Amino acid sequence: MSLLFSPLQLPSPRGGLALANRIVIAPMCQYQSIAGEANDWHLTHWTSLLNSGAAMLTLEATAVTEQGRITPGCLGLWDDRTEQALGQTLQRARQLAPAMPVCIQLAHAGRKASSAAPWNGGQLLSSAQGGWQTVGPSALSQLPDEAPPQASTLEQMAQICNAFVLAAQRADRLGIEAVELHAAHGYLLHQFLSPLSNQRDDEYGGSFENRVRFPLEVFTAVRAVFKGSLGLRISASDWVEGGWDVTQSSQLACRLKALGCDFIHVSSGGVSPQQKIAVGPNYQVSMARQIRQTSGLITTAVGLITESAQAEAILQAGDADLIALARVMLYKPRWPWEAAAALGAKVTASPQYWRCLPREAQAVFGSVRIGQR
Repeated sequence: MSLLFSPLQLPSPRGGLALANRIVIAPMCQYQSIAGEANDWHLTHWTSLLNSGAAMLTLEATAVTEQGRITPGCLGLWDDRTEQALGQTLQRARQLAPAMPVCIQLAHAGRKASSAAPWNGGQLLSSAQGGWQTVGPSALSQLPDEAPPQASTLEQMAQICNAFVLAAQRADRLGIEAVELHAAHGYLLHQFLSPLSNQRDDEYGGSFENRVRFPLEVFTAVRAVFKGSLGLRISASDWVEGGWDVTQSSQLACRLKALGCDFIHVSSGGVSPQQKIAVGPNYQVSMARQIRQTSGLITTAVGLITESAQAEAILQAGDADLIALARVMLYKPRWPWEAAAALGAKVTASPQYWRCLPREAQAVFGSVRIGQR
């Protein structure tokens, strides 16, 4: 049997979360919200992905505060208004697709907040352009020509930690089964981890133990209130000499597991324009393997995994437990159907689609068929 299409039980204090296969849809920012609210763009986007045959959909980076948005168009979950919009939109999408667990990535962008959308340059916005003051672990800008963030005070850090907690509680009320805390790609929690962005001289900066302190405090606070599956997405390497690396990531993963972490999602980069990434198929998989072997956590591999045989080989080698797909799912929203056909497996799909497969791939949807009237 294909490992890619074998089931997996994600642990959780509630007794576990059953995944039908090992394909997870990674979070993908859409930059289409207005004042943080989900809308019909998200309804269309989520409905399509919920009909993909994957095991779990991860909603895009969702800001826990208004100031924590990457762009003015980013999704949020920081008050009753944004909770209602997200909940109503997600409920409508779930009614239009087969049952699939949903994870939400909770995030704070830190010094990378207040930015333009990527297709508009992605640079920090001025106040005249609708931008706002950003915060980070230290007053160090992401790019040399950008305004630096404010160095976070202990009071601000406590408020941000509480915002993660409140957002997780809101997600729980909405019936979202899993939460992924965003500690990757140069956003706030990653900024605290990396010595490139964290140059504090208090108990939250300097040594490894100090730099991991705030992300672990956030995780611990969320774990105390969220009883679904809870994990972290990390950048396993800054790809910069003297930056955060896979050895530190493995040590962090061990600490997370001891605190009740259920899974870890291994990406890389994003904290420094000096990064030198050797991009290619499987370019992050070796880091996922090292973290998995060191920590024993259920581990998700991601990054230029585009072929079914490639995904299957990663699992067969023991490099990861789950495969996350992002851009390829935008290009081929039915990628899991094609992978199931190639690997002799089955997926769940809405009956309206049962007649769509070529004859040689009919077994992908099982034995139930409807004729042409």
